[in-house]
Amino acid sequence: MTFAQWLGLAALLGLLVLLWQIRQILLLVFAAIVLAVALDTLAQIPQRYGFRRGPSLLITGLTVLVGAILVGLIVVPPLADQLRRLFTDGVPAGIVQAQRLFESLILSLPTDIELPTLRELANSLVPQATELVRQVRDFFSESFTAFFATLLNLLFVIILTILLLVDPQAYSRAFVSVFPAFYRPRVRYILKRCELALRGWLVGILFTSSLVMLLSGIGLWILGVPLSLANAVLAGLFNFIPNIGPTLSVVAPMLVALTDAPWKSLAVLGLYVLIQQLESSVFTPIVMSRQVSLLPALTLVAQVTSAFFFGVLGLFLAVPLAAILQVWIQEVLIRDVLDPWQGSRARPLPLAKGDGIPASQEKRKPLQPENENAILLP
Repeated sequence: MTFAQWLGLAALLGLLVLLWQIRQILLLVFAAIVLAVALDTLAQIPQRYGFRRGPSLLITGLTVLVGAILVGLIVVPPLADQLRRLFTDGVPAGIVQAQRLFESLILSLPTDIELPTLRELANSLVPQATELVRQVRDFFSESFTAFFATLLNLLFVIILTILLLVDPQAYSRAFVSVFPAFYRPRVRYILKRCELALRGWLVGILFTSSLVMLLSGIGLWILGVPLSLANAVLAGLFNFIPNIGPTLSVVAPMLVALTDAPWKSLAVLGLYVLIQQLESSVFTPIVMSRQVSLLPALTLVAQVTSAFFFGVLGLFLAVPLAAILQVWIQEVLIRDVLDPWQGSRARPLPLAKGDGIPASQEKRKPLQPENENAILLP
Protein backbone atom coordinates (compact mmCIF):
# COMPACT_ATOMS: atom_id res chain seq x y z
CA MET A 1 0.00 0.00 0.00
CA THR A 2 1.13 3.51 -0.78
CA PHE A 3 1.49 6.26 1.79
CA ALA A 4 -1.75 7.87 0.56
CA GLN A 5 -3.63 4.59 1.00
CA TRP A 6 -2.26 4.14 4.52
CA LEU A 7 -3.24 7.71 5.28
CA GLY A 8 -6.75 7.11 3.97
CA LEU A 9 -7.07 3.94 6.05
CA ALA A 10 -5.94 5.78 9.17
CA ALA A 11 -8.44 8.57 8.49
CA LEU A 12 -11.22 5.99 8.05
CA LEU A 13 -10.35 4.26 11.32
CA GLY A 14 -10.22 7.61 13.10
CA LEU A 15 -13.64 8.51 11.71
CA LEU A 16 -15.09 5.20 12.91
CA VAL A 17 -13.67 5.76 16.39
CA LEU A 18 -15.14 9.27 16.46
CA LEU A 19 -18.56 8.00 15.38
CA TRP A 20 -18.44 5.36 18.09
CA GLN A 21 -17.64 7.95 20.73
CA ILE A 22 -20.64 10.09 19.74
CA ARG A 23 -23.02 7.19 19.14
CA GLN A 24 -25.51 8.43 21.74
CA ILE A 25 -25.74 11.82 20.01
CA LEU A 26 -26.17 10.12 16.64
CA LEU A 27 -28.99 8.03 18.12
CA LEU A 28 -30.73 11.20 19.32
CA VAL A 29 -30.36 12.66 15.83
CA PHE A 30 -31.91 9.50 14.37
CA ALA A 31 -34.77 9.75 16.89
CA ALA A 32 -35.40 13.32 15.71
CA ILE A 33 -35.42 12.13 12.07
CA VAL A 34 -37.93 9.38 12.88
CA LEU A 35 -40.14 11.83 14.77
CA ALA A 36 -39.91 14.36 11.93
CA VAL A 37 -40.88 11.73 9.35
CA ALA A 38 -43.80 10.65 11.56
CA LEU A 39 -45.10 14.21 11.94
CA ASP A 40 -44.59 14.88 8.24
CA THR A 41 -46.55 11.73 7.39
CA LEU A 42 -49.43 12.72 9.68
CA ALA A 43 -49.34 16.27 8.31
CA GLN A 44 -50.27 14.95 4.89
CA ILE A 45 -53.81 14.31 6.17
CA PRO A 46 -54.70 18.03 6.61
CA GLN A 47 -52.91 18.79 3.34
CA ARG A 48 -55.38 16.57 1.51
CA TYR A 49 -58.14 18.92 2.68
CA GLY A 50 -56.49 22.02 1.27
CA PHE A 51 -54.26 23.15 4.15
CA ARG A 52 -50.77 24.32 3.34
CA ARG A 53 -47.76 22.52 4.80
CA GLY A 54 -47.06 25.02 7.60
CA PRO A 55 -50.57 25.01 9.12
CA SER A 56 -50.75 21.24 8.60
CA LEU A 57 -47.59 20.71 10.64
CA LEU A 58 -48.91 23.03 13.36
CA ILE A 59 -52.23 21.16 13.53
CA THR A 60 -50.42 17.82 13.62
CA GLY A 61 -48.01 18.92 16.34
CA LEU A 62 -50.79 20.26 18.56
CA THR A 63 -52.84 17.09 18.02
CA VAL A 64 -49.91 14.87 18.99
CA LEU A 65 -49.19 17.02 22.06
CA VAL A 66 -52.81 16.89 23.24
CA GLY A 67 -52.90 13.15 22.57
CA ALA A 68 -49.75 12.58 24.62
CA ILE A 69 -51.21 14.58 27.52
CA LEU A 70 -54.47 12.61 27.37
CA VAL A 71 -52.59 9.30 27.30
CA GLY A 72 -50.63 10.39 30.36
CA LEU A 73 -53.82 11.36 32.18
CA ILE A 74 -55.54 8.09 31.24
CA VAL A 75 -52.67 5.74 32.05
CA VAL A 76 -50.50 7.16 34.84
CA PRO A 77 -52.90 8.25 37.67
CA PRO A 78 -55.17 5.16 37.66
CA LEU A 79 -52.27 2.71 37.47
CA ALA A 80 -50.42 4.58 40.22
CA ASP A 81 -53.53 4.38 42.42
CA GLN A 82 -53.91 0.64 41.81
CA LEU A 83 -50.24 0.00 42.55
CA ARG A 84 -50.58 2.07 45.73
CA ARG A 85 -53.50 -0.12 46.80
CA LEU A 86 -51.47 -3.21 45.99
CA PHE A 87 -48.59 -2.10 48.18
CA THR A 88 -50.72 -0.66 50.99
CA ASP A 89 -53.19 -3.56 51.19
CA GLY A 90 -51.63 -6.55 49.48
CA VAL A 91 -48.08 -6.23 50.76
CA PRO A 92 -49.04 -5.89 54.47
CA ALA A 93 -51.32 -8.91 54.15
CA GLY A 94 -48.46 -10.82 52.57
CA ILE A 95 -46.14 -9.79 55.41
CA VAL A 96 -48.64 -11.02 58.01
CA GLN A 97 -48.94 -14.32 56.14
CA ALA A 98 -45.15 -14.66 56.00
CA GLN A 99 -44.91 -13.88 59.72
CA ARG A 100 -47.38 -16.63 60.55
CA LEU A 101 -45.46 -19.05 58.35
CA PHE A 102 -42.20 -18.11 60.07
CA GLU A 103 -43.73 -18.58 63.54
CA SER A 104 -45.09 -22.00 62.61
CA LEU A 105 -41.65 -22.92 61.23
CA ILE A 106 -39.97 -21.88 64.50
CA LEU A 107 -42.44 -23.93 66.54
CA SER A 108 -41.80 -26.98 64.37
CA LEU A 109 -38.02 -26.90 64.96
CA PRO A 110 -36.48 -29.31 67.49
CA THR A 111 -35.94 -27.83 70.95
CA ASP A 112 -32.23 -28.72 71.07
CA ILE A 113 -31.31 -26.35 68.21
CA GLU A 114 -29.62 -23.18 69.42
CA LEU A 115 -31.02 -20.07 67.75
CA PRO A 116 -28.96 -16.86 67.55
CA THR A 117 -29.66 -14.24 70.17
CA LEU A 118 -31.11 -10.83 69.37
CA ARG A 119 -27.69 -9.16 69.91
CA GLU A 120 -26.02 -11.56 67.49
CA LEU A 121 -28.70 -10.92 64.89
CA ALA A 122 -28.32 -7.16 65.32
CA ASN A 123 -24.52 -7.34 65.00
CA SER A 124 -24.85 -9.32 61.77
CA LEU A 125 -27.50 -7.02 60.31
CA VAL A 126 -25.79 -3.68 61.01
CA PRO A 127 -23.23 -3.94 58.16
CA GLN A 128 -25.91 -5.08 55.74
CA ALA A 129 -28.20 -2.22 56.77
CA THR A 130 -25.36 0.28 56.29
CA GLU A 131 -24.67 -1.08 52.82
CA LEU A 132 -28.38 -0.96 51.99
CA VAL A 133 -28.60 2.70 53.03
CA ARG A 134 -25.58 3.52 50.87
CA GLN A 135 -27.11 1.75 47.87
CA VAL A 136 -30.42 3.58 48.33
CA ARG A 137 -28.60 6.93 48.54
CA ASP A 138 -26.61 6.17 45.38
CA PHE A 139 -29.79 5.05 43.63
CA PHE A 140 -31.62 8.31 44.31
CA SER A 141 -28.55 10.34 43.34
CA GLU A 142 -28.18 8.48 40.04
CA SER A 143 -31.93 8.69 39.39
CA PHE A 144 -31.86 12.47 39.91
CA THR A 145 -28.97 12.83 37.46
CA ALA A 146 -30.58 10.48 34.93
CA PHE A 147 -33.86 12.42 35.11
CA PHE A 148 -32.23 15.71 34.13
CA ALA A 149 -30.14 14.00 31.45
CA THR A 150 -33.29 12.48 29.97
CA LEU A 151 -35.02 15.86 30.11
CA LEU A 152 -32.16 17.53 28.23
CA ASN A 153 -32.09 14.75 25.63
CA LEU A 154 -35.84 15.10 25.10
CA LEU A 155 -35.50 18.86 24.66
CA PHE A 156 -32.68 18.33 22.15
CA VAL A 157 -34.77 15.86 20.11
CA ILE A 158 -37.80 18.19 20.07
CA ILE A 159 -35.77 21.22 18.93
CA LEU A 160 -33.95 19.20 16.27
CA THR A 161 -37.25 17.76 15.02
CA ILE A 162 -38.69 21.26 14.61
CA LEU A 163 -35.59 22.40 12.70
CA LEU A 164 -35.80 19.39 10.38
CA LEU A 165 -39.47 20.06 9.68
CA VAL A 166 -38.92 23.77 8.97
CA ASP A 167 -36.33 23.28 6.20
CA PRO A 168 -35.72 19.58 5.42
CA GLN A 169 -34.23 20.27 1.99
CA ALA A 170 -31.21 22.14 3.37
CA TYR A 171 -30.18 19.24 5.60
CA SER A 172 -30.73 16.70 2.83
CA ARG A 173 -28.56 18.66 0.40
CA ALA A 174 -25.86 19.03 3.05
CA PHE A 175 -25.86 15.27 3.65
CA VAL A 176 -25.67 14.44 -0.06
CA SER A 177 -22.86 16.95 -0.63
CA VAL A 178 -20.40 15.00 1.56
CA PHE A 179 -20.36 12.21 -1.04
CA PRO A 180 -18.39 12.33 -4.31
CA ALA A 181 -20.21 14.03 -7.17
CA PHE A 182 -20.49 10.85 -9.26
CA TYR A 183 -22.23 9.02 -6.37
CA ARG A 184 -24.71 11.71 -5.33
CA PRO A 185 -27.53 10.45 -7.61
CA ARG A 186 -27.25 7.07 -5.90
CA VAL A 187 -27.37 8.70 -2.45
CA ARG A 188 -30.55 10.57 -3.42
CA TYR A 189 -32.13 7.31 -4.55
CA ILE A 190 -31.08 5.54 -1.33
CA LEU A 191 -32.55 8.36 0.75
CA LYS A 192 -35.83 7.92 -1.10
CA ARG A 193 -35.85 4.26 -0.15
CA CYS A 194 -34.97 5.12 3.47
CA GLU A 195 -37.87 7.55 3.66
CA LEU A 196 -40.31 5.01 2.26
CA ALA A 197 -39.01 2.37 4.70
CA LEU A 198 -39.54 4.71 7.67
CA ARG A 199 -43.01 5.70 6.51
CA GLY A 200 -43.91 2.06 5.93
CA TRP A 201 -42.75 1.08 9.40
CA LEU A 202 -44.71 3.94 10.97
CA VAL A 203 -47.93 3.05 9.15
CA GLY A 204 -47.56 -0.63 9.99
CA ILE A 205 -46.74 -0.18 13.67
CA LEU A 206 -49.54 2.35 14.19
CA PHE A 207 -52.05 -0.06 12.63
CA THR A 208 -50.95 -3.13 14.61
CA SER A 209 -50.68 -1.15 17.86
CA SER A 210 -54.22 0.14 17.40
CA LEU A 211 -55.50 -3.42 16.91
CA VAL A 212 -53.61 -4.65 19.99
CA MET A 213 -55.01 -1.77 22.04
CA LEU A 214 -58.57 -2.50 20.85
CA LEU A 215 -58.38 -6.25 21.52
CA SER A 216 -56.74 -5.72 24.91
CA GLY A 217 -59.42 -3.24 25.97
CA ILE A 218 -62.26 -5.54 24.91
CA GLY A 219 -60.69 -8.58 26.58
CA LEU A 220 -59.97 -6.79 29.87
CA TRP A 221 -63.48 -5.34 29.90
CA ILE A 222 -65.01 -8.81 29.41
CA LEU A 223 -62.87 -10.20 32.25
CA GLY A 224 -63.94 -7.34 34.49
CA VAL A 225 -60.39 -6.17 35.18
CA PRO A 226 -60.23 -2.63 36.62
CA LEU A 227 -58.63 0.11 34.52
CA SER A 228 -59.21 -1.75 31.25
CA LEU A 229 -58.82 1.45 29.19
CA ALA A 230 -55.53 2.47 30.83
CA ASN A 231 -54.05 -1.01 30.44
CA ALA A 232 -55.21 -1.21 26.83
CA VAL A 233 -53.47 2.08 26.01
CA LEU A 234 -50.36 0.79 27.76
CA ALA A 235 -50.46 -2.40 25.66
CA GLY A 236 -50.68 -0.35 22.47
CA LEU A 237 -47.69 1.78 23.48
CA PHE A 238 -45.53 -1.20 24.43
CA ASN A 239 -46.36 -2.82 21.09
CA PHE A 240 -43.90 -0.36 19.53
CA ILE A 241 -41.21 -2.67 20.97
CA PRO A 242 -41.53 -5.98 19.07
CA ASN A 243 -40.99 -9.27 20.94
CA ILE A 244 -40.20 -7.59 24.29
CA GLY A 245 -42.98 -4.99 24.52
CA PRO A 246 -45.94 -7.41 24.85
CA THR A 247 -44.16 -9.16 27.73
CA LEU A 248 -43.69 -5.86 29.55
CA SER A 249 -47.26 -4.74 28.91
CA VAL A 250 -48.80 -7.72 30.73
CA VAL A 251 -47.19 -6.88 34.09
CA ALA A 252 -49.44 -3.92 34.99
CA PRO A 253 -52.82 -5.57 34.20
CA MET A 254 -51.78 -8.74 36.03
CA LEU A 255 -50.95 -6.72 39.15
CA VAL A 256 -54.21 -4.80 38.88
CA ALA A 257 -56.18 -8.04 38.42
CA LEU A 258 -54.39 -9.51 41.43
CA THR A 259 -55.91 -6.83 43.67
CA ASP A 260 -59.39 -7.80 42.45
CA ALA A 261 -59.26 -11.61 42.21
CA PRO A 262 -56.26 -13.96 41.93
CA TRP A 263 -57.79 -16.04 39.12
CA LYS A 264 -58.15 -12.93 36.94
CA SER A 265 -54.38 -12.53 36.92
CA LEU A 266 -53.97 -15.87 35.14
CA ALA A 267 -56.86 -15.01 32.82
CA VAL A 268 -55.12 -11.75 31.86
CA LEU A 269 -51.92 -13.67 31.11
CA GLY A 270 -53.83 -16.04 28.83
CA LEU A 271 -55.57 -13.12 27.10
CA TYR A 272 -52.29 -11.34 26.36
CA VAL A 273 -50.67 -14.54 25.09
CA LEU A 274 -53.61 -15.00 22.69
CA ILE A 275 -53.41 -11.38 21.49
CA GLN A 276 -49.65 -11.68 21.01
CA GLN A 277 -50.11 -14.82 18.91
CA LEU A 278 -52.71 -13.08 16.75
CA GLU A 279 -50.47 -10.02 16.39
CA SER A 280 -47.35 -11.99 15.44
CA SER A 281 -49.06 -14.61 13.27
CA VAL A 282 -51.82 -12.63 11.55
CA PHE A 283 -51.59 -8.84 11.89
CA THR A 284 -47.85 -8.28 11.50
CA PRO A 285 -47.32 -10.58 8.46
CA ILE A 286 -50.25 -8.99 6.62
CA VAL A 287 -49.40 -5.37 7.40
CA MET A 288 -45.62 -5.30 7.68
CA SER A 289 -45.03 -7.42 4.58
CA ARG A 290 -46.59 -4.62 2.56
CA GLN A 291 -44.83 -1.83 4.43
CA VAL A 292 -41.32 -2.90 5.42
CA SER A 293 -39.68 -6.30 4.98
CA LEU A 294 -37.56 -7.35 7.96
CA LEU A 295 -36.74 -10.93 8.91
CA PRO A 296 -37.91 -11.82 12.47
CA ALA A 297 -34.44 -13.02 13.46
CA LEU A 298 -32.90 -9.79 12.16
CA THR A 299 -35.43 -7.80 14.18
CA LEU A 300 -34.59 -9.66 17.39
CA VAL A 301 -30.83 -9.31 16.84
CA ALA A 302 -31.28 -5.59 16.13
CA GLN A 303 -33.24 -5.16 19.37
CA VAL A 304 -30.70 -6.94 21.54
CA THR A 305 -27.77 -5.14 19.91
CA SER A 306 -29.41 -1.72 20.12
CA ALA A 307 -30.42 -2.24 23.75
CA PHE A 308 -26.87 -3.35 24.63
CA PHE A 309 -25.11 -0.41 22.97
CA PHE A 310 -27.72 2.37 23.21
CA GLY A 311 -29.96 1.50 26.18
CA VAL A 312 -33.73 1.97 26.37
CA LEU A 313 -33.89 4.46 23.49
CA GLY A 314 -32.04 2.01 21.28
CA LEU A 315 -34.64 -0.63 22.12
CA PHE A 316 -37.44 1.64 20.87
CA LEU A 317 -35.55 2.62 17.70
CA ALA A 318 -34.16 -0.84 16.90
CA VAL A 319 -36.65 -1.70 14.14
CA PRO A 320 -36.49 1.58 12.16
CA LEU A 321 -32.72 1.59 12.57
CA ALA A 322 -32.55 -1.97 11.21
CA ALA A 323 -34.82 -1.00 8.30
CA ILE A 324 -32.55 1.92 7.35
CA LEU A 325 -29.42 -0.19 7.75
CA GLN A 326 -30.95 -2.87 5.54
CA VAL A 327 -31.58 -0.33 2.76
CA TRP A 328 -27.99 0.92 2.83
CA ILE A 329 -26.59 -2.63 2.85
CA GLN A 330 -28.79 -3.64 -0.09
CA GLU A 331 -27.99 -0.58 -2.18
CA VAL A 332 -24.34 0.17 -1.34
CA LEU A 333 -22.73 -3.10 -0.29
CA ILE A 334 -24.68 -5.55 -2.44
CA ARG A 335 -25.68 -3.63 -5.58
CA ASP A 336 -22.75 -1.23 -5.88
CA VAL A 337 -19.90 -3.36 -4.52
CA LEU A 338 -20.65 -7.08 -4.57
CA ASP A 339 -22.93 -7.44 -7.61
CA PRO A 340 -20.51 -5.79 -10.10
CA TRP A 341 -17.49 -7.57 -8.56
CA GLN A 342 -16.64 -10.18 -11.19
CA GLY A 343 -12.85 -10.05 -11.02
CA SER A 344 -9.86 -8.18 -9.74
CA ARG A 345 -10.24 -5.55 -12.47
CA ALA A 346 -13.99 -5.22 -12.26
CA ARG A 347 -15.41 -1.73 -12.38
CA PRO A 348 -18.55 -0.40 -10.68
CA LEU A 349 -21.65 -0.34 -12.82
CA PRO A 350 -22.19 3.01 -14.53
CA LEU A 351 -24.91 5.16 -13.08
CA ALA A 352 -28.04 5.88 -15.04
CA LYS A 353 -28.57 9.54 -15.67
CA GLY A 354 -30.75 11.31 -13.16
CA ASP A 355 -32.14 8.63 -10.88
CA GLY A 356 -28.97 7.15 -9.38
CA ILE A 357 -29.90 3.56 -10.28
CA PRO A 358 -27.22 1.29 -11.79
CA ALA A 359 -27.48 1.01 -15.55
CA SER A 360 -28.27 -2.71 -15.34
CA GLN A 361 -31.39 -1.83 -13.35
CA GLU A 362 -32.39 1.33 -15.16
CA LYS A 363 -35.64 -0.26 -16.36
CA ARG A 364 -36.89 -0.34 -12.80
CA LYS A 365 -39.15 2.52 -11.91
CA PRO A 366 -37.33 4.80 -9.46
CA LEU A 367 -38.94 5.40 -6.12
CA GLN A 368 -40.61 8.75 -5.75
CA PRO A 369 -41.16 10.76 -2.59
CA GLU A 370 -44.73 11.08 -1.39
CA ASN A 371 -44.48 14.85 -1.33
CA GLU A 372 -42.05 17.50 -2.42
CA ASN A 373 -41.16 18.40 1.18
CA ALA A 374 -40.09 14.90 2.18
CA ILE A 375 -37.84 14.90 5.21
CA LEU A 376 -34.98 12.81 3.86
CA LEU A 377 -34.99 13.95 0.27
CA PRO A 378 -32.87 16.68 -1.27
